[in-house]
Amino acid sequence: MDHIHLGSCTMKYNPRINEELSWMDEVQWIHPLQEDIQGILEIMYKLERMLSSITGMKRFSLQPAAGAHGELTGCLIIRKYHKDRGENRDEIIIPDSAHGTNPASAAMAGFKVIEIPTNEEGLVDIEALKSAVGKRTAGMMLTNPNTLGLFERNIKEITEIVHDAGGLMYYDGANLQGILGIARPGDMGFDIVHLNLHKTFSTPHGGGGPGSGPIGVNELLEDYLPIPIVDFDGNKYYLNWNLPKTIGKVRNWYGSIPVLVRAYSYLLSMGGKGLKLSCYASVVNTNYFMKKVSKIRGFTIPFGNAYRKHEVVISAEKLAKETGVTALDVAKALIDKGLHPPTIYFPIIVKEALMFEFTDTETKENIDRYIEALKEISDIAYSNPEILKKCPNNTLVGRIDEVYANHPKTMCLSYKMYLRKIKENI
Repeated sequence: MDHIHLGSCTMKYNPRINEELSWMDEVQWIHPLQEDIQGILEIMYKLERMLSSITGMKRFSLQPAAGAHGELTGCLIIRKYHKDRGENRDEIIIPDSAHGTNPASAAMAGFKVIEIPTNEEGLVDIEALKSAVGKRTAGMMLTNPNTLGLFERNIKEITEIVHDAGGLMYYDGANLQGILGIARPGDMGFDIVHLNLHKTFSTPHGGGGPGSGPIGVNELLEDYLPIPIVDFDGNKYYLNWNLPKTIGKVRNWYGSIPVLVRAYSYLLSMGGKGLKLSCYASVVNTNYFMKKVSKIRGFTIPFGNAYRKHEVVISAEKLAKETGVTALDVAKALIDKGLHPPTIYFPIIVKEALMFEFTDTETKENIDRYIEALKEISDIAYSNPEILKKCPNNTLVGRIDEVYANHPKTMCLSYKMYLRKIKENI
């Protein structure tokens, strides 16, 4: 199939040179117990300095293995920070448009999740936030731009409300592409940031890995980072195990080294100017797509036609009501046209949601091809919708029964599960 336009997961072109560098013997054959190899320590240290500069954070830990792992690490830092202060704060505030890993990570760290609604503009409801904060507020987890692709323009007010209540602000970096090189989470008032190197910084994303979710903090929380971090004494790079308030290690060894090498190579080749241009291109591509699709019959743009950043959520609710063709049917029909379907039914605050993210590396020709495919699907939906109910037809496996496939008794994800089901005669 063609290019991948998964919303919420930046799927940009990853330059081959970065992949080749990560596969060099000098990288692949390093053993974790070789703690004093200056080359890789230098790369880790300089990469951390770059990430700190991009986000406005003081220091980063490169340990976390993925975005959700970074989230959990950040929540553990929040928990220990309040515990050290003798404060019983056990609530994390999360918008209803958040990525599903946010509430999961907060819950795993022992917090109670307080959900606040999105207002009519698709942004955080300020009054609801004011009502939610209190003496039990440990912090707030927020993505900016948010999952709808909208920039939270009241972000300074949001951070002030949470800070005034005694909480910390956590930045989910999944959507950093939308502000890359333009704005920094630290300048918005965030205390903790996680980044997805496997989305934004040149490692192919998907298929279960590899991933890397570095976690950054401001000066207030520097001593809470997982150990070790890499430091430089002016002459030699070394692993620093002496952070007085550290939450400890969050994984074995020091990070996903090949992913770190790709990110370092990517940042060196792009530079600050290149990162800013990549942000501009992704925003232009997404808004061009949005404006074109908004004119296609059956598709609407929830929460108004305000400019999006790097991604946009389209609703097929009108199409479903008028023709019976759902977002799922649209996604299956796109497969038949050789195009990768977008994320569907997310965020859940949008009915019949289709989430698209056209990144900086996409061409106008491919975006136009996608738009034309959606036009054709719309025409078929209004003339002969049953055709779309049978898609995909051009694949080895046709339309599956998704309820059957996801039911605990019939789900089959491995050969062992298959053998067990045969034995049980399911």
